[in-house]
Amino acid sequence: MILLNDRRTRRRRVGVVAAAGGLLAALLTAAPAAATPDPGDAPPAPKKVSKSAQAEVREAIRSGAIPGQDEIVHSDNIQHLAHVPKDVLQGTNSDLAFQGRYAFAGNYDGFRIFDISNPKVPKTVAQVLCPGSQNDISVSGNLLFLSTDSSRSDSSCSSTTQPATEKSSWEGMKVFDISDKRNPRYVAAVETACGSHTHTLVPERRNVYVYVSSYSPNAAYPDCQPPHDGISVIKVPRKAPEKAAVVGFPVLFPGEGPDGGGNPGGPTNPGVSKTTGCHDITVLPSKDLAAGACMGDGILFSIEDPERPKIIDRVQDNVNFAFWHSATFNQKANKVVFTDELGGGGAATCNAEIGPDRGADGIYDVVGKGDKRKLVFRSYFKIPRHQADTENCVAHNGSLIPVKGKDIMVQAWYQGGVSVWDFTDSARPKEIAYFDRGPLTTDTIKSGGSWSAYYYNGYIYSNEYARGFDVLKIDDRRTNPARWVHQRELNVQTQPDYFD
Repeated sequence: MILLNDRRTRRRRVGVVAAAGGLLAALLTAAPAAATPDPGDAPPAPKKVSKSAQAEVREAIRSGAIPGQDEIVHSDNIQHLAHVPKDVLQGTNSDLAFQGRYAFAGNYDGFRIFDISNPKVPKTVAQVLCPGSQNDISVSGNLLFLSTDSSRSDSSCSSTTQPATEKSSWEGMKVFDISDKRNPRYVAAVETACGSHTHTLVPERRNVYVYVSSYSPNAAYPDCQPPHDGISVIKVPRKAPEKAAVVGFPVLFPGEGPDGGGNPGGPTNPGVSKTTGCHDITVLPSKDLAAGACMGDGILFSIEDPERPKIIDRVQDNVNFAFWHSATFNQKANKVVFTDELGGGGAATCNAEIGPDRGADGIYDVVGKGDKRKLVFRSYFKIPRHQADTENCVAHNGSLIPVKGKDIMVQAWYQGGVSVWDFTDSARPKEIAYFDRGPLTTDTIKSGGSWSAYYYNGYIYSNEYARGFDVLKIDDRRTNPARWVHQRELNVQTQPDYFD
């Protein structure tokens, strides 16, 4: 691990070596040369679009239909308070977590810690070089969790790329001690089947359970064999995180055959991803519930016994959903918003050609009680502004804005920007605020935009895929009551009971 705290001193080697839990990690204030990002961790290569599409983009900018290249536009009820560009970690920015006055920002090359005590002037506290996509990030107490979903030579932060076909390759979860925010300490690593694309915490007093989502097994991968029809469950003792270990692999899609019982995808269901695991899971511990976005399936399950989750209901949308990406409960747990990441986040899908129902959110009511609850589809929501054909845009990560009696969330849409929308009426969702930048380029599809946009203690924080870290503030009578709701810690995929 390479710790990069202060740009003025990071060229000076201090040669501190620490061993913990069988790991050897070097903490150096040096240029980030010891670790090699995985080629698969990089954003998709820019793709040329047709000359006619380029001309259409230029005309749309000229006429004011879309903002100009890198130009910022927003609704009157949103302010852009701050932007912090990328620094030494030049990889793709990914997810966010929060604790007290700190924001923790994932990056494919590691993670960055911000002091957000003054949201108008975020300050970098630490930057840790630890490559391995996509470095999905969470925090609980003194522990920070980081997902590695690319094949590495070993579990260290100085690992290099290595083919997944080699048995010695490593992917999985990394655990850091963040009791000193300026000097995070790498304390444990746990290998998991097919790595860890994302993860979700189920925190308890003595232990933290980690639900690890991963997918796309292959018979040629020794550590990622089909069928891969469940999730890895890791148990991490708070007082002895070095003892973290996998305690189970519950099967969520039981079925016969090499691929288990999930959605078969194409050609049976053309354009739909075959279910070979889950992409992301959101838990609502106060209700002992979880919702899983699992490629070709959406699921509702009980986590009353966190080591043995139990499926309550399962749904598919083989008409408009290509890839079930993430899930958000409303506060009463009688609704779930699922997102469809059509095009894998690298395509232009917010245009007239794709339409309003694909690459969108699907709103489901939860009806019934106990194990007889069902997910019932109500409507789709998609941002009402068409984006350029050079802008990757699709529904992505968002969180609730805690307003009692209302269902309102903020959400990232890659280069579609940040949207605040109300789904109190499940059948008639509507946008109430937005923030957007113009396209990164006008002649190619170059990936960028907001990866995660979350509401935390009065402000919206966005980790911008290609540009950096943004802070927004919404001033609207419909969302202003949320300013009185404060959290000590927020991992969006571990939804709190805001009003308990």
